[in-house]
Amino acid sequence: MARKLSIGTWAYAFGPYQQNPVPFDTVVRRLGELGFDGVEIGAFKHHVHPDDYPMDWDRKRICNLIAVNDLEVSGMAADFWSAPGPATDEAQKDDAYIKLFKKNLQLAMDLGSPSIRVDTVSPPDGPKGIDRKTAARRIADLWRTCAKIAEQSGVRMIWEFEPGFFLNKPSEVARMVADVDHPNFSVLFDTCHAYMCSVVGSRQAGAKETLKGGIPEFARMLKGKIGHLHVIDSDGTLHGNETSTHRPFGEGKIDFDEALDAIVKDAGYRGDWFTIDLCFWPEAWEVTEKAQEFLRPYLQRY
Repeated sequence: MARKLSIGTWAYAFGPYQQNPVPFDTVVRRLGELGFDGVEIGAFKHHVHPDDYPMDWDRKRICNLIAVNDLEVSGMAADFWSAPGPATDEAQKDDAYIKLFKKNLQLAMDLGSPSIRVDTVSPPDGPKGIDRKTAARRIADLWRTCAKIAEQSGVRMIWEFEPGFFLNKPSEVARMVADVDHPNFSVLFDTCHAYMCSVVGSRQAGAKETLKGGIPEFARMLKGKIGHLHVIDSDGTLHGNETSTHRPFGEGKIDFDEALDAIVKDAGYRGDWFTIDLCFWPEAWEVTEKAQEFLRPYLQRY
């Protein structure tokens, strides 16, 4: 059976689209028309934030919209950015982070999402006033607890590393997965972020860490630990000097034959989905169909 294709809706609500987002309903209908298999929900303001869809009937309407357009939900990226990161003192008090996680987990459950995305929130240097070792331990402890909670609800917990956030070296990513050490916790491997972290070594604290084998070597370091996949190109630059520039396919430096072979065959990615991520791209709406066409052969191959 071929893999299934989805795209993250945040691409039409962030960055250049912030002031004039493409409505969620419009995105879903267009993806249905194009023949996508699914949609990856950005649970942020302008689209499907839990505060804007608090009632059961609100959420059922979203589920119905997705279903009538012959789509599934491939995953959900939750809004953890509006609160202090998991390593901070604030996140530790009164179970603040766990309460926020549960709030978003309930939305994921109600929307039928198989997974919920998290990140470290803090900048690459880590939260102010907290040493890196303590910060990493705090995150691992919280995420282990959250992974257990999500497991009880049948939702997988996935962590997306990227150069703009704390713990962005390949060894740090591998170490965090080992430290959380829970079967319901895995990595969301974004090819663009993987390139910037393993080839460019962008925004890394202290000594730069890159891999001679680039994305394939990075994927092999995470063998059996890749739970979800975002696919997009990279030209080796940062967007706004913060996070990876998600460049349309064919405009960057990634060898996708090599990268996807390593991710699927060597690292053992068994997930159903290949998710396109056009985050912050100014013409995301215009290049959506071309991105779909680029990935079609790979969906059949794998």
